[in-house]
Amino acid sequence: MKRIAILGSTGSIGRSTLNVAESYPERFQVVSLAAGRNLDSAFEQAQRWKPRVISMASEADAADLQSRLKSAGNSGIEVVYGPAGTVKVATLAEADFVVSAIVGVAGLEATYEAVKAGKAIGLANKECMVAAGELITAEARKQGKPLLPIDSEHNAVHQCLRGGRMNEVRRIWLTASGGPFRHTPKSEFPSISVEQALNHPTWRMGKRITIDSATLMNKGFEVIEACRLFNMPAGQVSVIVHPQSTIHSMVEFVDGSILAQFSVTDMRLPILYALTYPDRIESDMRFPVMDLRHLEFSPPDVEKFPCLRLAYEAVEAGGAKPVALNAADEVAVAAFLDGCIRFDQISQIIEEVLGETKAGKLESIRAVLEADLQARGIAQEKVGRLARSSTTASVATSRDL
Repeated sequence: MKRIAILGSTGSIGRSTLNVAESYPERFQVVSLAAGRNLDSAFEQAQRWKPRVISMASEADAADLQSRLKSAGNSGIEVVYGPAGTVKVATLAEADFVVSAIVGVAGLEATYEAVKAGKAIGLANKECMVAAGELITAEARKQGKPLLPIDSEHNAVHQCLRGGRMNEVRRIWLTASGGPFRHTPKSEFPSISVEQALNHPTWRMGKRITIDSATLMNKGFEVIEACRLFNMPAGQVSVIVHPQSTIHSMVEFVDGSILAQFSVTDMRLPILYALTYPDRIESDMRFPVMDLRHLEFSPPDVEKFPCLRLAYEAVEAGGAKPVALNAADEVAVAAFLDGCIRFDQISQIIEEVLGETKAGKLESIRAVLEADLQARGIAQEKVGRLARSSTTASVATSRDL
C-alpha cells in the first residue's frame, strides 16, 4: 500500500491523481491533501478520503472547513493552512509518496521539504524545477529518492530512457503541439484576444499553462525541467513541433536509435506510471493504434515565439535567470488575462526582466524566493508602464475621432 500526499488536490492533476487512487484502492491510500482555496472541493475530498491532514490557503478557509467537517461528524481530520500547512502535508510521516501539483512557486518550499524528508516525488509542478531545480535534484540525489515526472513530455522521456544508459543518450526531443497560433502570422499577434489564446487545440488545462502553451513558454519551461531532471545540457534538449500530440517525447541514442513514447492524451497514465514505478500495472487506457495515420514534425519558429529562445538563454545563464523567467511570465500572463497588456507584450516584459536580472548562483530556497519576489516587482512595474501607455494612446485616439 503506497500512502500518498497531494499538493494541489483540487486542481486538474490532483483530481486525476485521486481518480487513479480510487481505481486502485488496494494499492493507494491518500493520507494528506493541500487543497488551496477551493473550500467546497476540499470538503468533498476530506469527506471522501478522510486524510490525516488537509491544508487550506488561508486561516479563514481552514476555520470554515474545520467547522463543516465537525458538523458532518469528521472532527478527526487535522485542518491546517498557509505555507506551513502545505509543508506539513508534504512531510507527514505516514506519507511515502508526494504528488507536487501546485501551480507556480507556491509549492516550491513544500516540495523541497518533502525531498529533504526522504519522500519520493511525483512532479507535476514544472515551476519548481525551473526556479530551484538544481537545489531539488541535488537534495534528491543526497536522499537517494526518485523525482518522477508527471508532465506527459518528461514522463515520456523517463520511459524512453529505460531503453539505454544516460551516457548513451545523444539528444532528448520534446514534442510541442505548436499551440493555437502555429499558422498565425506574427503581424496579427498584437490583436490576439484572451479567448483565442485560451483555445488550445489538444489539451484542456488551467488558464496560465494554456497561455504559456500559446506563447511556447510552457515548452521553454519543459526544456529547463528536462535539463535538470535528466542532467542534460541545454544543447542536447531540442523542441520539435508535432501538432497531432501523438508522440509525447523521444530520446535519441548515440547509435542513431530513437525511442518514442506515445499513448492516449490522458494525464492519468503518467500519474499511474509515476505512482507505480518501477512496475507497470494493468489499466484501461488504450491507444487506438489502428487509428494512427499521419504524423507531422517541424522546427519551432523562435522568431515568432521568442519565449522559447528566452528559456534557452535563461537555463544556459543559470542562477537567478530561470527564477526571473518564471516570475516575469506569471505576472505578464496574469496581466494579459486581465486585459492590461497585449499578447505580444508577454514576451516583451519577460525579456526586459531577464535583462535586468543578474545570473548569480542561488544557494538556498530562501534565496530563490527572494529572487522570485524581486523579479515579480520588476515585472509589475513594466506591466504598469505598458498599461498606462495603452490607456494614454486610447484616450488620444478617442479625442481624434
